[in-house]
Amino acid sequence: MKSFFLKITLVTLLFMSYGCSYQGALAPIEEDPYEQMNRSIYEFNENLDKTVLEPVADSYDFVIPELFQTGFQNFFNNANYPVTIVNQALQGKLDDSMESLFRFTINTTIGLGGLFDPATSLGFELKSEDFGQTLGVWGVGKGSYLMTPLFGPYTLRHAFGDAVDNLLSPINYIDDTATKYTIKIIDKVQERSDLSALEEELYSSYDPYQYIRDSYIQNRDYKMTDGTIEDELEDELFDLEDF
Repeated sequence: MKSFFLKITLVTLLFMSYGCSYQGALAPIEEDPYEQMNRSIYEFNENLDKTVLEPVADSYDFVIPELFQTGFQNFFNNANYPVTIVNQALQGKLDDSMESLFRFTINTTIGLGGLFDPATSLGFELKSEDFGQTLGVWGVGKGSYLMTPLFGPYTLRHAFGDAVDNLLSPINYIDDTATKYTIKIIDKVQERSDLSALEEELYSSYDPYQYIRDSYIQNRDYKMTDGTIEDELEDELFDLEDF
């Protein structure tokens, strides 16, 4: 139970701290009908991050050399890649799905379980698809924006999609419970470590809650259109889930 709780707490700021260069492009207020409740939950998440997650990530950066961190990131990208492969197929992107399967096979074998990334050098680009995007392609609406305790921002569509994607991750099928959650904890600490560079931009914004909400919604819309967006928004966006 303690391992499960620790895994959950380490997820908190993965969605919180992702943002983009906010220049006043506001998400429509109708997408955030529970704003007062969401702001209270955001404050809880922020306090948890400052007292637990940020110190853990800083210690991780201090102890783990950058070379090993790169290897860990490659491993987790590869381990979770079946999620992208399956969702590309479900969206009808069969060519992309086959290319992603080749990428996964190359990195799993030649790349020693994904610790190295020879597939990129061979021209197999890292891509990201999830079941939330698949539901959008199928015509399901995004639903209301929700700031959730520990897990951070979601839309209803993305929350349901994320639950399905968890079933596709090979890491969830590791028999040894201690090993499985140790791997997941390292993954989340690595992701939180990668967000450290965004902290100054986030906390210097006029309204960090609004910054996160608008960045998240814009990014999900960006993913839904496979990067086809208006020119004036393109420079404001980066991947909130390069997680």
